[in-house]
Amino acid sequence: MQNPWIYIGLFVLVGMFIPIAAIAIAAFLGPKKPNAIKQSTYECGIETVGDSWIQFKAQYYIFALVFLVFDVETVFLFPWAVALNKLPLFAVFEGIIFILILLAGLVYAWKKGMLEWA
Repeated sequence: MQNPWIYIGLFVLVGMFIPIAAIAIAAFLGPKKPNAIKQSTYECGIETVGDSWIQFKAQYYIFALVFLVFDVETVFLFPWAVALNKLPLFAVFEGIIFILILLAGLVYAWKKGMLEWA
């Protein structure tokens, strides 16, 4: 019988080859006719006024990341909450520890002022 790791290695190689090949084929066969109109900045059909390179506050990204963390939390907690009456006591304690860790993260973000829009 063959080694099962051969199949994993084959999947990894094919998984790396297909995207690289697709990007290379698109770069090779794709049209290359740049001009000033194609290179200009386009924003929703409105001509750009002023400099198109502006800095956004990092606060927006941090707020989005905090939202993402707590959004993913619900994905992990929903099956746990649905099956709560069927879980052993150890699994209930694990869920409570998970919630406490996330609560500590929320308190940390709140104390640092990351949830303020001022």
